[in-house]
Parts: sequence; C-alpha cells; structure tokens
Amino acid sequence: QVQLVESGGGVVQSGGSLRLSCAASGFSLRSFPMQWVRQAPEKGPEWVSGINLGGATAYADSVKGRFTISRDNAKNMLYLQMNSLKYEDTALYYCAIGFTRISGPRGQGTQVTVSS
Repeated sequence: QVQLVESGGGVVQSGGSLRLSCAASGFSLRSFPMQWVRQAPEKGPEWVSGINLGGATAYADSVKGRFTISRDNAKNMLYLQMNSLKYEDTALYYCAIGFTRISGPRGQGTQVTVSS
C-alpha cells in the first residue's frame, strides 16, 4: 500500500526557512519521480518542484532560487528546503509521485504558514 506522510510544516516569519520531509512506504522511492505540490485556501493545486529518477530537478518560477528539492533513496525520504519564505508561500504542502505533472498518489499534507 502506497503511503506518503509529510512533516516539517509550521508557522514562520517572512524571510524564514523550513524543511519539509516526506516519508514514503509501500514502494521504493528510488523507482519513481517525485514532486511537491501546494494548495492555498480557495485555490487549486500548484506544482512546486519535482525530481526525476536521474536526480534532475525542476521548480516553479515562483520558488526558483529559494526552494531545493532532494531525495534520500536509502531512507525512502523526499525533502523540500524552503528559504526566504514569503507570505504567498502559505499553503498546504504535500508530496506526490510524479515529476512535473500533478497526477500521482499524494500524502495528506503539512501546513506552512508564513506571517508577513
């Protein structure tokens, strides 16, 4: 059974940093591209970042240069380092299987709130 569990969210001031983690179980993370997606209140899902099997990464323009996606295949973990956070980064963040297209199984999410 595929399961993705996110953690690391919280409340942070504008300009601060957070590191999100995603624990995968029921499958080997090394065999799939992975992504982070976020959803702000009353808005649709927004793709944030993806990492493919070869380790190549991609980022939405809104987070490029501030966020870094990484994976630890040995630990079956996915991460998102978020620096220079802005108020508009406030959203529910969740990890999912996939690279740049939002379509795969996802977790329940972790809330990130950035105060201005």
